[in-house]
Amino acid sequence: MWAIIGLGNPGRAYARTRHNAGFLLVRRIARKWGVRLSRPRFQAKIGEITRGGQQILLALPQTFMNNSGLAVKEIIHHRAIPLEQMVIIYDDLDIPLGEIRVRAEGSSGGHRGVESIIRELGATRFPRIRLGIGPLPEGVEAAEFVLSPFTSEEKLKMERSLEKAEAALELILAGQINEAMSRFNQRIKVQ
Repeated sequence: MWAIIGLGNPGRAYARTRHNAGFLLVRRIARKWGVRLSRPRFQAKIGEITRGGQQILLALPQTFMNNSGLAVKEIIHHRAIPLEQMVIIYDDLDIPLGEIRVRAEGSSGGHRGVESIIRELGATRFPRIRLGIGPLPEGVEAAEFVLSPFTSEEKLKMERSLEKAEAALELILAGQINEAMSRFNQRIKVQ
């Protein structure tokens, strides 16, 4: 079984904010695959599907970003999901909007949601897709920026990120994370 877990904050006030980029991708995938994300279990909204012979659990933790690890730990332990089959999807200020990065493992990079997951699981070896929401504008506090909505122009760039992330996720599910990293971890050339 695979777990695809998008990080974000629950509630309408946060629904369209940059910090909820992980939620955006999981909701997009759920719509495309015809999965309802409503059954509250493991401190998360979840939905399940069997696709291509694989059981896949989609989840949106409802613990708020900084406590994401609490829900992730419940999901992983109750379903006995191996860490290498858990994909965490989240926003990243250090990556330009429109770009993504795929990693098989690593530190939190200062992301509080990922810090919580690492703390709760005691491990850093799990795949992740980081959705760029940067750069942070000069003179703006990071907390204020990540909790603000995308502008109309930014929504178009975010749409491109979500398309790339969806393609990267398909490669990860097919056991081709190295191909996903090779294909999607390239910086966009500015002309």
